[in-house]
Amino acid sequence: MIRTVTAGFITGQILIAGTAIAAEVKLPELLVTEDRIITPTRQIDETVYTGSEVSNKGIELQGSKAETSVNEAINLLPGLNTESADGRGLGGEQSTMRSRGVRGMLGALTVEGVPNYGGNPIGPRDYLYDLENINTIAVYKGAVPADIGTGVGSRGGAIELRPDWPHEKFGAQLSQGVGTDNYYRTFLRLDSGKLPTVDTRLSGSYSYTQADKWRGPGELGPRHNFNLSLAQPITSKADIKLWYNYNSIKQDLYRALSFTETQSLDSNYYKDYNAALTGTAANDINYYKYNHGDFINRDFLSLITVTPTDQLRITLKPYYSVEDTNVWQGSSTNNMVQKRTREIERTGLITEGSYGTKELKGILGYHYEASSMNIYMQNYAPTAAGLSYRGYAAFAAAGTSEINSPYIKLTGAAGKFDWQMGLKYFNYAEPGSDGYRNSGTAPNYPLVRDTWLDRSDRTYDIWLPTVGASYTINDSLQAYTSYGKSFIRPYSYLPLVSTYVNGANIARFKAANITLNNLFDGYKMEESDNFDLGLRYKGEKFEIAPTFFFGLHRNLLTTVSDARVSGTPISYQQNIGKATGYGLDLEMSAFVTDYLTIILNPTWTSLTYDDDMIYQGTRYASKGKQVVDTPEWMLKSGIILKLGDFEISPKVRVIGERYGDVEHREKIDPYAVADLSISYTRKKVLNLAQLKLSLDFTNITDERYVAVINSSDDTRAGSTSYYQGAPFSAIGSVSVQF
Repeated sequence: MIRTVTAGFITGQILIAGTAIAAEVKLPELLVTEDRIITPTRQIDETVYTGSEVSNKGIELQGSKAETSVNEAINLLPGLNTESADGRGLGGEQSTMRSRGVRGMLGALTVEGVPNYGGNPIGPRDYLYDLENINTIAVYKGAVPADIGTGVGSRGGAIELRPDWPHEKFGAQLSQGVGTDNYYRTFLRLDSGKLPTVDTRLSGSYSYTQADKWRGPGELGPRHNFNLSLAQPITSKADIKLWYNYNSIKQDLYRALSFTETQSLDSNYYKDYNAALTGTAANDINYYKYNHGDFINRDFLSLITVTPTDQLRITLKPYYSVEDTNVWQGSSTNNMVQKRTREIERTGLITEGSYGTKELKGILGYHYEASSMNIYMQNYAPTAAGLSYRGYAAFAAAGTSEINSPYIKLTGAAGKFDWQMGLKYFNYAEPGSDGYRNSGTAPNYPLVRDTWLDRSDRTYDIWLPTVGASYTINDSLQAYTSYGKSFIRPYSYLPLVSTYVNGANIARFKAANITLNNLFDGYKMEESDNFDLGLRYKGEKFEIAPTFFFGLHRNLLTTVSDARVSGTPISYQQNIGKATGYGLDLEMSAFVTDYLTIILNPTWTSLTYDDDMIYQGTRYASKGKQVVDTPEWMLKSGIILKLGDFEISPKVRVIGERYGDVEHREKIDPYAVADLSISYTRKKVLNLAQLKLSLDFTNITDERYVAVINSSDDTRAGSTSYYQGAPFSAIGSVSVQF
């Protein structure tokens, strides 16, 4: 089915990918089809499209793995590379995503602009949501709009989930999936529709997901997800929406390979953690039950909108988030099993007012957040009786930190020319903390006070300007450009603390009169200046959107050596690195016929180090080399073929060669993975429901390849760990929607 938008420029309410978007919109004439996968996007009140939006159809196209992973749901976009140890979106924190070469953990993930993030690791939790409850996903890879709550930062871009809020009519959706390796997933959603008199709309959903790991002993799951949302008109000019999401995952971890093991990938392809204990600590740290994670997250947000007049709008977004996570993992450094604990609580408010017309509008906003992050590691020794406590390894607990971030934007339109500019101030105030260390005294291993581990309170701040402009050349062609400064607040605290207290290091630091606080003095905000220049062509049968991007990256967290201590220099990270990036993203879609759509999204990326790196007195030849885990070439492509009630969608993802170290000694070969989705849909079964039967086949050629490169941007040869890509799998599902 093809719906044609009226010719010329239009304003008012339009339909994009079958979704009503109420806002002032100005677009050239185009064809909107049900197979529309990617559209340009912007924030409400903005005039220039600076991002890309994946439609509900685009999310669905990514198959079952996109039901539980945001990063998998957007992996069709050019410039993004999502890799996972598991092929079904259940790898939790054993996955990576890079945006134009920058790690996604350094970016922002939001629901309606409200940030979701944590610590150790820093950054978004992309595994918290059932994507059946998400309508579209907006992705900003360059300039990030000021009204997106970036939390800890936006160097890796920003993602905004736009929920499928409660429906106007009563409805229900039930789906059941089963697959290889005992994959099992049940999803149920109910919508109340408008309740009589009060016009309240409610929706609630629950899902249960579980699977065996595809290699080695252990399971992924159970994963429980519960979501509840409410939409309530207060008056004709005000309404409130509430969103609550609970997510719980238990998962046995996948074991990583060394680079040497990747060179014999066939013989090591199914290598994983041990199925049984041996009585030897060096082996038992690799027992699968000692390598396990329990993740619990609760998120609540409210969206309150008041529109006193047609020109004035006020929004309030209060939110509250809690994370309780424990991850157990063996460490060969000391033959201990380390338990990493995260106890995180965040409370915040984003408030915004906008006034004006499409010709000129002003937006003024403020983001405040208070957060506490109690993060620490404890050691346990494998013994014949099980794990025996050996005290704290390190901890980075502190009091309450605060974010204060006001912003202002101006937007306007004059004929064929649209423009916008903004300025955001980000202030992060971090409290000081008293230092304690492990006493080493059995049996309780109590903490003892150590002033050398004290940390002073600190404040980090930055000004973040954005500018955008577009010019509509004709009804089919538009040119645009944008600039934005991005950042990430200091991170990787626990590794710095661990280095200071590890073994003999603490005595050597003290002898050199160096405190832990001195090491934190070298932490700064990472910064990026991002420029985009592009075209958007939208014809009757063909769409193409090339974007040239350029970025300057400074204060990157980089390993340095401290020659002030006696003997071998001690190495740790400081914010001194630099890199330069540029390249080309290309979004292309061809609507060949009513039943055939072709998608082709290639990317070329150059992100290189500006200087050589020096580690413990040795210079590493990194200058001019591609940043770790960043392929120069990528291609995402797919076909949507409709044959009556059947839909066939083959997809191919091609990833160029990557490197696991700064000197490019550890080369990872390019690969291509093909997936296939087949579905059958009957839109009216007994005039009551829509029935859909689906089959998802991933890695249909059973390609053996390296997926995740687990490293920092400054990793040296021999320090990187790697995860194999998942083999062929098949998942079948049936869905009924009323």
